[in-house]
Parts: sequence; structure tokens; C-alpha cells
Amino acid sequence: MQGKIIKGIAGFYYIDTEKGVFECRAKGIFRNKNVKPLVGDNVVIDIINEDEKTGNLIEVLPRKNQLLRPPVVNVDQAVILFAIVKPDPNYNLLDRFLIMMKQQNLPVVICFNKEDIASEEEKKALLDAYEKCGYKVLFMSVKETAGVDEIKGILKGKTTVLAGPSGVGKSSLINLLYPEAEMETGTLSRKIQRGKNTTRHSELFHIKDLSDDKENTYIMDTPGFTSLYLKDVTTDNLMEYYSEFMEYEPNCRFGGCAHISEPDCGVKDALEKGLISNVRYQNYKLIYDELKGQRPVYKKSNKKGM
Repeated sequence: MQGKIIKGIAGFYYIDTEKGVFECRAKGIFRNKNVKPLVGDNVVIDIINEDEKTGNLIEVLPRKNQLLRPPVVNVDQAVILFAIVKPDPNYNLLDRFLIMMKQQNLPVVICFNKEDIASEEEKKALLDAYEKCGYKVLFMSVKETAGVDEIKGILKGKTTVLAGPSGVGKSSLINLLYPEAEMETGTLSRKIQRGKNTTRHSELFHIKDLSDDKENTYIMDTPGFTSLYLKDVTTDNLMEYYSEFMEYEPNCRFGGCAHISEPDCGVKDALEKGLISNVRYQNYKLIYDELKGQRPVYKKSNKKGM
């Protein structure tokens, strides 16, 4: 029987099938082939006891993609969730998430929570910054359930990774979409305005009211990150992850312009004219300096500077 791995803990794999969730052990053949089953894998199992829902995992079917962090496979898209306020978004961290997902060729939707306590000016600044670089931007309030229907439409029939820092409402959103998850929600620290990370392992949740006979809907919460190391990104290719720069690069005087200190730079000219987000450009410079071996300097975001 075929199914999908929704969780793996201490050598046991929990397989979602048409007959329910089975607890399975992986056969030794996987160790011999140096293959580790991962959350999201489509697999074949042998049933040991159908009443007790136990079995053996005997085959991992071909994967269409694989994320390294979190270790999950067969993902269709990523929803990156940040809060508009409380805590204020860390735009440098957001850009790092966007770079990581672009490396995996994953479509991304940026979702900002807590719109019920945000101003229209704050929302407009975020739209101006991230819609210009080609991303779909949504606003919602988990507390007020505003925007949830739009999120459901985006999730329907797909396997989605939900990523973002702690304290922005990821677990609360999953509890709203899938109450059976009964996920622990963290309490935001008043002192540091940062959430306690409550996600300890990767787990897919099958949202059955968004599924049908042809397509299943899964969503996965991921551990909250406060920093994100960028692998295989260099000063030479960093600009490729800032797609809004490409339109203005032909206006640079020098080929291979880094858009940092060169004169007659088309990207910096577009920045001065307000055609490129100042926050996006400043994040680009910070990451560029870090890649050059300099110690990165993380500054408190200024949303008015977008």
C-alpha cells in the first residue's frame, strides 16, 4: 500500500494512507543503500496489523525535490510568515528565506500576520517592497481569522512548507487550519518581543477539508529561525536573487557591476528614484559585505525607509 511520511521520530515513521495513519519501521535495505526516508516521501508499506495500524516501510518512491533545512521532500510551495508588528519584521532574515527558497526553485507566497494591529502605512510599505520583486504578498490576522479563506485557496491541493521566525503565529495558523494538530503555541516575550520556538520536529498535517479525491493538501510547520546561513551564495551571484535589480543592470556603466561603490550604476540610480526598495537594497549590501568576509551588521529595521 502507498502513502506519505508525515512524521518520523526515533526510527518510527508515520505513514498517511487511504486507510489511516500507520506506524512503520524502515527495512534494513535503506541502511544498506544509504537512503534515509524523509518527511514528505511517498512510500510503499507492507501492513503487519491493519487494526493496530502497524507496518514496514519497504520502498521510497522517486522524489521531485528536497529541502535541506528543514529536511523535507516533495514540496510544492513555501508560505513565509512574518508579523507586521510585535515583533517588527526582520527584513534581512526575510530576504534570506527568499534566497533559500529560490535556490530550491520553490514558489513563494509572503504572508504578514497581525494586520489587525498594523497601520495602512505599514502594510503599504511592505507591499511596495516585496511586490516589486515579483512575490505575492498577503495580509492576515490569525486572531481575527481575517484572510484565512485566501490562505486556504493557496494551500488547496498542495504540499506547503510554512516558514518564518518564532512568535509570528505559525503554530496558531496551523491550529486554525487543522485543529486536530493541537500544536503548542508559544507566548511572546514582552522583554525581547521574540517568540519561544515551539516546533521541535518536522511534521506534515493533512488538511482533509481542503483535499479531494484527486489532490491532497498538506502543510508543514518548521522550527523558527533567528538566523539563516546562505549556502552556495557568493558576491558574484548574489544579485541573481534580487530580481528587481535585473531591469536596471543594463544601465550600469561597467559590466559585472556589483551595485555597491561603482559610479554610474543603474541599480543605484533606480534606488534614488524610488524604483527599488531601500530596505531590499540595504539587505543586499549587508549580505554582500558578509560574503566578502566582513562581519555582518544587523540593524533594527526602519519600515518608513522602504
